[in-house]
Amino acid sequence: MKKEMSLHDYYYDLPEELIAQDPLLDRSSSKLMILDKESGNVEHHVFKEIIDYLQEGDCLVINDTKVIPARLYGAKVGTDAKIEVLLLKRKENDVWETLVKPGKKCKPGTKISFGNGLLIGEVLDVVEEGNRLIQFSYEGIFEEVLDQLGEMPLPPYITHKLEDKNRYQTVYAKYEGSAAAPTAGLHFTKELLEQIQAKGIKIAHVTLHVGLGTFRPVKVENILEHHMHSEFYMVDEKDAQMINETKQNGGRVISVGTTSTRTLETVTDDNGVVHAGSGWTQIFIYPGYQFKAIDCLITNFHLPESTLLMLVSALAGREHVLAAYEEAVKQEYRFFSFGDAMFIK
Repeated sequence: MKKEMSLHDYYYDLPEELIAQDPLLDRSSSKLMILDKESGNVEHHVFKEIIDYLQEGDCLVINDTKVIPARLYGAKVGTDAKIEVLLLKRKENDVWETLVKPGKKCKPGTKISFGNGLLIGEVLDVVEEGNRLIQFSYEGIFEEVLDQLGEMPLPPYITHKLEDKNRYQTVYAKYEGSAAAPTAGLHFTKELLEQIQAKGIKIAHVTLHVGLGTFRPVKVENILEHHMHSEFYMVDEKDAQMINETKQNGGRVISVGTTSTRTLETVTDDNGVVHAGSGWTQIFIYPGYQFKAIDCLITNFHLPESTLLMLVSALAGREHVLAAYEEAVKQEYRFFSFGDAMFIK
């Protein structure tokens, strides 16, 4: 087995106190590490200074998915047993694939009441990995009911309660469907995006609905055996064209986040041409992968032994990345979803 395919090669030691529990008041004031992917050199900045590293003619690609308040707390009809439901994938006719705790109380036919009956869910079936298919009934508009009853599904390593729901959304979030935020985008403010456009940098949108599989740990020692989760993406003609024109004119394609990266690498052919379309992607990017679409990446600091750390290592080299992470620990950067950012150039 080639060395870099071993899970433990993506381990690093992270003191628990460096896991960011709360978002900063000002999104763009987080730290920004600049990593040169060729030399491995790092520099330390503040996020709003990202604009100094973007050049006229570049194209920034952002993921405009919107997180839904997908965590629901309900009671089993008949016994009032407490049940937690996490919405994962929308199917048709108000049926969702969900993650249910405790699962053993939720056999097919079980009914769960949320918000004293504002929303009722009936378990239809048990599918792969123990997920439940639940059909919901309610009065009015589902999204409004969900907004009233649901909570933001923060990752398991965040234990603090989120005071402001909007802080787990990007300022450009538009299309509802994610169970987790595309966190690299959380650092941008509307003002910063306006300044970036004023400098002659194009901003293209893609949509990838982030699934909770993002947080699923890799459990196999040989990472090639890892089964990647699938996520739904959309890229429209106008944005595909904008990215292709950038490439033709010699500009850089700068992906904001691993989700934008996975989308772009899915819809780009071997000649580097981006195609509009929608579908499901299971792309797994790890060292050895040849990037077809992106030149640079803005991203957060990822969990040890995660597929996201492998993606970043594919772009900048595992040794460069792990050395940069070691430096980030020394400099007390904040890690994970509400943490600081890195620009790989």
